[in-house]
Amino acid sequence: MRRSRPGVGYAPRVLLSPKARLVFLAVILLSAGLSVLLFEPQRLLASGWPPQLSGAGAVVVFGLAYGVCTAALVPRPILNLAAGALFGGLAGFSGALAGTVLGAGLSFALGRALGQEALRPYVRGRWLKAADGQLSRHGFRSMLAIRLFPGMPFAVANYAASVSRMRYAHFLLATGLGSVPNTAAYAVAGSEATSPTSPAFLASAGFIVLSGAGAAVVGWRKRHHLRDAAGEPAGNADPEVANTADARESVPA
Repeated sequence: MRRSRPGVGYAPRVLLSPKARLVFLAVILLSAGLSVLLFEPQRLLASGWPPQLSGAGAVVVFGLAYGVCTAALVPRPILNLAAGALFGGLAGFSGALAGTVLGAGLSFALGRALGQEALRPYVRGRWLKAADGQLSRHGFRSMLAIRLFPGMPFAVANYAASVSRMRYAHFLLATGLGSVPNTAAYAVAGSEATSPTSPAFLASAGFIVLSGAGAAVVGWRKRHHLRDAAGEPAGNADPEVANTADARESVPA
């Protein structure tokens, strides 16, 4: 009888293991961050835009490039200002919002496919469990608040949500709706950058400042809310674990 060689099939299993996928995700993010530092794609979008691209097609191309750049950790405020400066308030806002949803979706998909399975076992401790429970049970509401009051960095929010059990559709919908006010404010500010004393620029700049202050207030309140939730035994329970426990208790002895 012919024996199978030892180790056959072992390499594919190792390459597809959760830890290997997490390392792959880390390499992708590190490479993206280094590319941003070396090539500064945000400057290319703002000043090196091809002159032959114009109209709706240019906005679509910009939105696609915007999504890739945000997934590669380029700060959104810079891209929002560039969108307004290149296309004006309305068209710039449309391209920036589409790129925001696209970039968030790419980041969420990467985090869920490559990082969730490996990182879930490390969601321990009262604070992490409380935050994970908030995102898992109230995903749409929590993400909507994060987008409306953007105190948390965009990429951090994307990957934190991907590790939780938030639904993909809820994540995208909350991102799209919650990003409207802030994206519009930056796009208008970018379109009026040459007239810093204009009412539109002053209004948009004022909104950006107020939203930042609101983010600080919401973050402070959420911190205390998570502290209270972390102190409650029921709040620490993982939703799936709690459901399993309830199911066991319902089975007659």
